Amino acid sequence: MAERAPTVISARGVVKRYGQTVALAGLDADIGPGITGLLGSNGAGKTTFISLVLGLRSRDGGELTVQGRDPATAGIEVRQRIGYAPEHHDLPAELSATDLVRHLAEMHLLPRRAAIQRANDALWLVGLGEERFRPVATMSTGQRQRVKLAAAIAHDPELVLLDEPTDGLDPVQRTEMLALIRRIGSEFGMHILVSSHHLEEVERICDAVVIVEAGEVVHAATLADVRRGPEGLVVEVDERADELASVLAARGFEVTRDGDVLVLGAAQDAYDAVRDAVADLGVGLRRLEPRGRTLEDVYLGTSA
Repeated sequence: MAERAPTVISARGVVKRYGQTVALAGLDADIGPGITGLLGSNGAGKTTFISLVLGLRSRDGGELTVQGRDPATAGIEVRQRIGYAPEHHDLPAELSATDLVRHLAEMHLLPRRAAIQRANDALWLVGLGEERFRPVATMSTGQRQRVKLAAAIAHDPELVLLDEPTDGLDPVQRTEMLALIRRIGSEFGMHILVSSHHLEEVERICDAVVIVEAGEVVHAATLADVRRGPEGLVVEVDERADELASVLAARGFEVTRDGDVLVLGAAQDAYDAVRDAVADLGVGLRRLEPRGRTLEDVYLGTSA
């Protein structure tokens, strides 16, 4: 039997209320090593959960441990081992990027000389080496996101919490930020929890996903398990996709169509049926491959 991966964050029946509003309604989750996506719509409870992990708010019920410690009673010790990049961009305007990152590293008990070196290294890593002495107030949203990421990793934490790290970024900046996060997780061995409401971002860089809606976990799995299939075939042809769809449907296959791309439901002999139908119609076959589940399939299924 394979050894079970250690749990980085464990939550059992976690409840958090704000007055009459229930933000977390008995949340259960086991978050393991690697990069995990905390996925859910705005208001689902993601940021509230992160605040409890950090020990910044007290929970109203349930059990929560972060690397074996309860942040409600060992908050300072927990936060020393965590890096955090908040969703907001309200950074001290008068400070330079290097002074801000250095200060936060010192807050994590690094000696000043080490904090200065780590701040410079982290800013070079995120692509702000040449810009590190600029005041934060003069920086774009994309640069501020990188400053927050540098601040989150400068003290070499074991766990990094990133709350909507691509908020406000254009497509190119978003791609670069996701690549940075993936590199930090893979090359530096930091466990990362990425809070996001973007399916494609989580699917692109994460090893696992926890889907939260209305303060509860509705699905949790590794991305490998999510994609495990196949659950059918993807067929793309040069032309006459509508005729091919009709032929396959007449032979008893479940077929959906998107332009020249057909998706067949899982069935025996599907490959042979597609081969024969394409040959009978005399159309060119561009693509024929298994279709596993996507994260969108799972998310829409849990939201139904």
